[in-house]
Amino acid sequence: MTGHGGGSGSTGQVRRSRLSEYAEHTKTTEPAAVSEDEVVKRRRLEFRAVLGEFRRTPVLVPVDDDEVPLTADHGGLRWILAFSTEAALARFAVARGEGEREWAYQRVLGARLLDVAVPAVGVPCGVALDAGSGDEGVLFPPVTGIVPDAAAVDRSEGETRR
Repeated sequence: MTGHGGGSGSTGQVRRSRLSEYAEHTKTTEPAAVSEDEVVKRRRLEFRAVLGEFRRTPVLVPVDDDEVPLTADHGGLRWILAFSTEAALARFAVARGEGEREWAYQRVLGARLLDVAVPAVGVPCGVALDAGSGDEGVLFPPVTGIVPDAAAVDRSEGETRR
């Protein structure tokens, strides 16, 4: 019998979350001698790989009757919602209680979202990929290196890129 907590015949084992398993895996794969700077560098490289893949990949962007992308405001930013698959979009629709209605969407290259759509919004804006998908979702915030300099919130007016 597997222990999922409580009940007669329980082995006393408590079911562990995937998050704790991930944390444990991370601990075993990170050598103790790795500095915080090296960990940050490795994670930045991993994110750059994810960003590169996103830029090269067509994603689904839900749109309204006027072909305007679906957005959400959170944390003082506007986020264009994009989905990697129809299944991810369907999960989002169901989570919103709107699974029964038809969702119109456009297939858009990730690079086009970041380079064209984000600056066109006119307010600080990023892209949320697979919103509502838990750990599988990814945020592409409006910062230098992700969106065009003019749309990046981490640059000062008149600052030039090196």
